[in-house]
Amino acid sequence: MKIKTSLRLAVITIPLLLALGQSQAQIPGPVRTADLPGHYYLQGQREVGSELLLRADGSFAWMMSYGAVDKQAEGRWTRQGQTLTLLSSRPSKAPVFRVFEDDELSILKPAAEGSWVAIVGLPGIGPAAGMEVQFQARSGKTATAVTDSAGDAKVAMPATEVWLRAGLRPQGQGGKWQWLDVPAERAEARIAGFAIDDARHIVPAGFKRMELRLTGSGSLRTESLGSPMTYVKE
Repeated sequence: MKIKTSLRLAVITIPLLLALGQSQAQIPGPVRTADLPGHYYLQGQREVGSELLLRADGSFAWMMSYGAVDKQAEGRWTRQGQTLTLLSSRPSKAPVFRVFEDDELSILKPAAEGSWVAIVGLPGIGPAAGMEVQFQARSGKTATAVTDSAGDAKVAMPATEVWLRAGLRPQGQGGKWQWLDVPAERAEARIAGFAIDDARHIVPAGFKRMELRLTGSGSLRTESLGSPMTYVKE
């Protein structure tokens, strides 16, 4: 009888142990920070496309598109427990500037007497605020201003001065000036336009801060954009 009981317990115990082992194997372990970098795509949203790229160096790039609206952001990401925090910043790479073509520049208001005006933006997109402009006269005299929300930078200059060239760079980044000669007709009118090559300096970041919750499956969930959204790594 004892032998039969032992055999019966063994027959019952082995399947239970196997089932328990399989169950534990199916429970995902904690996601390591080193495994987080990669491409994540928005799931479950109709007519909305979005992608998040987490880089191993702690930087990220994000974009979202719906209808005629395009949003983007880039910056740094950090992890605290099961929460990822994304903080956006201006593009680290300075834009390349060029002089507006004649058919791109539409002057609604001429420069006032005794002033020089630089218009900075991207034709067909919009003005570029926060661009530092250094105005240099033929005599060597200089003056500096920063573009406002309309993309205009204005300085006062005596009527005896002739505008020779302009140096441009994003404000606050301390980069090198990119110098451009001002066409004679623009110098005479005391107003000139300068285009940039990167729309990211014009289009506001899609968000300043985003928090994402790391799930057991490795997906990222957020409500920072106004509604629940899930990003899945591919």
